[in-house]
Amino acid sequence: MNRGIYILKRLGLAIPVMIFGITMSFLILYLGPIDPVGSILGRQATPADIRQLRMALNYIDSAGNPIPLWEQYFRVVSDLFLLDFGDSWVIQRETPVTTLIIDRMPATLWLGFWSVVIALGVGVPVGLYAGLRANTFRDYASSGFGIIWRAMPNFWLAVIISGLITAGGALSFYRTAIVETQVSGTPDALGNLFTNVDIFSGIPYLELLFIPVPNPGPMFVAFKWILPAALVLGSSSMGNEVRIGRTAVLESINSKYVETAKAKGVSPRRIIAKHVGRNAIIPLLPVVMGEFYLLIGGSVLVESVFGINGLGNLFFSAVLGPDIPLVMALVFIFIVIQILFNISQDLLYTYIDPRISLGESE
Repeated sequence: MNRGIYILKRLGLAIPVMIFGITMSFLILYLGPIDPVGSILGRQATPADIRQLRMALNYIDSAGNPIPLWEQYFRVVSDLFLLDFGDSWVIQRETPVTTLIIDRMPATLWLGFWSVVIALGVGVPVGLYAGLRANTFRDYASSGFGIIWRAMPNFWLAVIISGLITAGGALSFYRTAIVETQVSGTPDALGNLFTNVDIFSGIPYLELLFIPVPNPGPMFVAFKWILPAALVLGSSSMGNEVRIGRTAVLESINSKYVETAKAKGVSPRRIIAKHVGRNAIIPLLPVVMGEFYLLIGGSVLVESVFGINGLGNLFFSAVLGPDIPLVMALVFIFIVIQILFNISQDLLYTYIDPRISLGESE
């Protein structure tokens, strides 16, 4: 099947999934014991103020009659699919939800990027190494490392690391090592990670183009600041990659095609690189792709512990608000991200393993 047709079909099938996720979130928020009017106005609000705010939030009409739930539902769903997220109710009243999300997105992207890099850069090599040294001390040490990291809950590890590197902790020297940084909050250096270079200065039209160049100073500060949180966020994924990577290598190294390659005199390094390594990545792919979405959910806790003003912390605050438009917008974005990752995973399968196809053409 053509990849373009496959992607279109998957996007079409994704619409019911999106509607189901949005519907469940809507029912929980609108039928649950949530009173955004009370959260906004407080206990001292007058009946006139409550009535006016309920009209502004589309809970009642101008005559004071409740707007039917189905009408509210279709309005919310249509606005989400049109990317009209509305204004915040509680977090920052009358501020567009899109503005809040864009302002908080860089911190979460920076945290998620380094969490994935740490998890992949440590978990996958350690898992492959353990599989290649099966039933040896190195294998037991590597596997034990993965089991320990997998067993430590994120919320516990976040509190422990945060306590160790704060003032008076056993690792408090981390704050002043090389460059002095804090261990909580959002790095100010995130707004200055790149420098624009004007290489087309004086050339009409082309002079409007800017090439971003990494700014080493702010980039290192932002990395050092976010490293403890990224280590916590990538810990569970790291343990999964070690365990599954080891199992995948053991299955590949004992397969018939590896024995055939050995009989043909292929060098061990080539066997590992071309046959064992490539086939071991196949079962790792869903773990790697799945961790991208788990990082979004896990960042809610990690960002709260480390005081990072990202999407996770914003989602947590919106739920407690309750800021219903903000919650619905973030849920919608999370569902879209998950769907895109699932489609990307299926496409990557076909590149890694030629035996896997997208389906027969009709």
